[in-house]
Amino acid sequence: MTSPSGSTPTEAQAFLDAHPEIEAFDIVLTDANGVGRGKIVRRHELKSIFEGGRHMPISILGLDITGEDVHETGLIWTTGDGDLRAWPIPGTLVPLYGTNPPRGQLLMAMYHLDGQPMSSDPRLALARQVEILAAKGLYPAGAFELEFFLLANERDADGKVQPARAVLDGRVSGKTEVYSVDHLHGMEPLFSDIYAAAKAQGIPAETVISEYAPGQYELTLNYRKDVMRAADDLVMLKRLVRAQARRHGVTACFMAKPIEKYAGSGMHFHVSLQDKAGRNVFAESGGESWSLPLLQGLGGLIQTMAESMLVFAPHANSWRRFVSQSYAPVAPTWGVNNRSVALRVPAGDAKNRRIEHRPSGVDANPYLIAATVLAAIIKGLDEGLDPGPETTGNGYEAAITRTTMPVDWRAAIEAARASSFLKGALGEDLHRTFVAIKQSEYLRVARTVSELDYHLYLHEV
Repeated sequence: MTSPSGSTPTEAQAFLDAHPEIEAFDIVLTDANGVGRGKIVRRHELKSIFEGGRHMPISILGLDITGEDVHETGLIWTTGDGDLRAWPIPGTLVPLYGTNPPRGQLLMAMYHLDGQPMSSDPRLALARQVEILAAKGLYPAGAFELEFFLLANERDADGKVQPARAVLDGRVSGKTEVYSVDHLHGMEPLFSDIYAAAKAQGIPAETVISEYAPGQYELTLNYRKDVMRAADDLVMLKRLVRAQARRHGVTACFMAKPIEKYAGSGMHFHVSLQDKAGRNVFAESGGESWSLPLLQGLGGLIQTMAESMLVFAPHANSWRRFVSQSYAPVAPTWGVNNRSVALRVPAGDAKNRRIEHRPSGVDANPYLIAATVLAAIIKGLDEGLDPGPETTGNGYEAAITRTTMPVDWRAAIEAARASSFLKGALGEDLHRTFVAIKQSEYLRVARTVSELDYHLYLHEV
């Protein structure tokens, strides 16, 4: 049958011809948690995947973060754990840098056997929001920022994670090295391999900086006119950063807050809309302060932020990132050139006007982030929503006047469960799947007796 994803056997054959050295391929399907699940197939199997897809169990999309079945998703025994068909995502067939023997990688999306989109696939939820915008003559562009820690494989004497030694000379830095160029030199061999791997995969990785916390870094990605590809970039970049770090003897950590006394890691999403002529509709003109579409998009994002926080902060650890003056937003606020707000309008040329969405942690799923953000912007445009006054100065001190944010993971789960907006943004099936997975994970964490419990209570109560 014809591939419903738009992939063709011609792409596979051209790749095989260009890369006779590659012996096997990782085929990767991204689940609700952003975890890549799939198989390693041999070279001779690749073309048949492009010709007829590859059967995979539907339950892949109903797993929690540990890979355990979540029966409440309705994707396990309710369906008999039957097979659906995964198809290649065009443009994601790439070589994997530094593998021996050489391997390639292919991202996949899930479809029913008749070719209809499988509605619990996160990437296809994003595709649906892109289609809604296209029907309005609007086309989203964007890019993600990737913050992460490089940690030692061994814990310290107290069992805590610790920053990795420099791979160049083994030096240790236990202090904040924010924006230190010299500090980056110690990780130069690793970052050189990350850039080489990104180039081999066509990922537009750009600036690397030493971030606020010891061992914390940020990689930026070039802006894409195709927001679907921007999300693919982030998925692929996380995989290659983790792989290259492992080859250099360190651990790439994508937890939202791995070290309690330092700021956590975000996944900021920059987004704008273009019309059919390629004009940025967020760009102001004619002497106006801000364009109406920009303000309305901000209004939609502010109104829906509270009920969407489970998408942006999906794990127990995600919520440790939201503390005052931690460079993570704590209220549904917007401002210009201000990093203490949730929605930042970066300063610069009007033609590049965009919204920087800052609530998401690096542990979130970029497909779900983008789908939810676009749905909120659509809501703002359709309903002509007002974002309220701009926040100036310290956004952490701004009063929350429009809505109340969830205070913790459990509150976020309940807000998401009750949200008609989020059900529409993700689709009813993915909404059910995602909330059920998060509820299952919450219960696992809630019933766990931690070392902290013993420290606080064992001899005191």
